[in-house]
Amino acid sequence: INCNGKLMDMNYPRIMGILNVTPDSFYDGGKYTLEENIRMRVRQIVEQGADIIDVGAFSSRPGSEEISVETEIERLTLALKIIREQYPDVCVSVDTYRSEVVEFTVKNFNVNIINDIYAGRADERIMQVVAKYNLPYIMMHMQGTPATMQKNPQYQDVVQDILKFFSERIQKAVQIGINDLIIDPGIGFGKTIDHNYELLARLDEFINIVEYPVLVGISRKSMIYKYLDITPDEALPGTISLDTIALLKGAKILRVHDVAEAVQSLKVTQKVLEFL
Repeated sequence: INCNGKLMDMNYPRIMGILNVTPDSFYDGGKYTLEENIRMRVRQIVEQGADIIDVGAFSSRPGSEEISVETEIERLTLALKIIREQYPDVCVSVDTYRSEVVEFTVKNFNVNIINDIYAGRADERIMQVVAKYNLPYIMMHMQGTPATMQKNPQYQDVVQDILKFFSERIQKAVQIGINDLIIDPGIGFGKTIDHNYELLARLDEFINIVEYPVLVGISRKSMIYKYLDITPDEALPGTISLDTIALLKGAKILRVHDVAEAVQSLKVTQKVLEFL
């Protein structure tokens, strides 16, 4: 994928470090709303070895409510200004589903990737803006919206249903002119705990059919902490275990809170794969 004018080889998996500048995200909400804390987090993500910083200014946790475009831009501006001051060449992804936010962040902060949890369904113009700036585009599957997605999600076959969703969204993105696509099956978004584990177990089947790099975001999610009856703070070992499975199944990007641990997991997993 083309990231900040440089080609990022997706044959080798990449680590995306999460920077949530929100007051209400499920794990780290409120931690990174002040300038000094954001600076510390950005430095941590880069120094621990992440390839991409993913900045999100709205919470997509189950039951979360929408915020205004102005609030989203205000939060992003503080974070992106800090990132570009500290690390002007780092690859930055913005987690947004609004075309106005894409326009603003590209023009003012040269963001490199757009990460859209709605895959263009919340704002049909977003794909056109992504294509205009020739940006890589992460499209995610979600059944419902963050406010409704965990209210009794249903599938005939979770993998086949999600593949059907992506066949339509990918076709639309390609027709509009997006060159670099990354596919996120949306673990935790409109899926039961069993749906999530089945999706992970069959991830290689999913990857073989979509034929685009696949991003997996499992980090400290409820499929771990609810299943184990623990808190998100206690869910790091489970996260690393599932991240390792995702890598063995063919995931090309891990979206994580804990960068150093994910980098270690990636390195040793890749070493094992050398002998398979």
